[in-house]
Amino acid sequence: MRESSNPVMRGVVRDNEKSAPYAGFGQMVPGAQSVILDSAGQPQYAPAQAGRTMTIDDVVAKTGITLAVLAGFAVAAYAAIQANTGLAMPLWGIGMVGGLVLVLVASFGRKQDNPAIVLGYAAFEGLFVGAISHIFANWNIGGGVAEGGTNAGALIGQAVLATFGVFFGMLVVYKTGAIRVTPRFTRMLVAGMIGVVVLMLGNLVIGLFTHSAGILRDGGPIAIIFSLVCIGLAAFSFLIDFDQADRLIHAGAPAKAAWGVALGLTVTLVWLYIEILRLLSYFQRN
Repeated sequence: MRESSNPVMRGVVRDNEKSAPYAGFGQMVPGAQSVILDSAGQPQYAPAQAGRTMTIDDVVAKTGITLAVLAGFAVAAYAAIQANTGLAMPLWGIGMVGGLVLVLVASFGRKQDNPAIVLGYAAFEGLFVGAISHIFANWNIGGGVAEGGTNAGALIGQAVLATFGVFFGMLVVYKTGAIRVTPRFTRMLVAGMIGVVVLMLGNLVIGLFTHSAGILRDGGPIAIIFSLVCIGLAAFSFLIDFDQADRLIHAGAPAKAAWGVALGLTVTLVWLYIEILRLLSYFQRN
């Protein structure tokens, strides 16, 4: 089976394993099925012994809870920064580091199905999203107040609508089969994401030496193109995440596996939102 391009979703279902936890969370749980290869080399699943299996309702519910926690902390962080702008950078740093640590714990510790970790990530990421939303909507890259700062609410609202518009649009694309999720498609997407990460790191290093945002984040034509590429990669990664969730449901994964799906989708949604907000902020400054 294919692995998701999202690092959080990777390993949720393993390929070519004769016997493994079918949800790939590192431990066999009640209701889990063994993966057995048939004569054609295709994975077959033994009937579940006990416990409830995952459904689409589980995915929707867990994702909704995760996003609700994230949104609540984001709104609280934004309001706190409005009252005291000095909190912007501390909340941004705490949210970014805390969210990153929990994602790494979930990914490498095979704890994607742990609700405490998932909701903890949502809380930290909410602080990060609230802080960075305030920074993009109200401040220039150089640290000054943006001319369009009075329209910060409208800018953030547009970014939120665009984010969920892309999400549901890609869901329709997946359900209609307009774009097939194939191994080649996955490899191309992963290669593109690796390239973007390398460029981001290079731009960060250059920015540290030049004391600027770097050519990829300075709001110029190249920065706009780069943000569009990032938005495209984030959008297409939804297709692989949807496919991964679909396969888990059909494989009879345990209900708690929905927390891992929720975490993976939330990571992609946050990335997409930040890139859209960043792109809109470029136009606000220009």
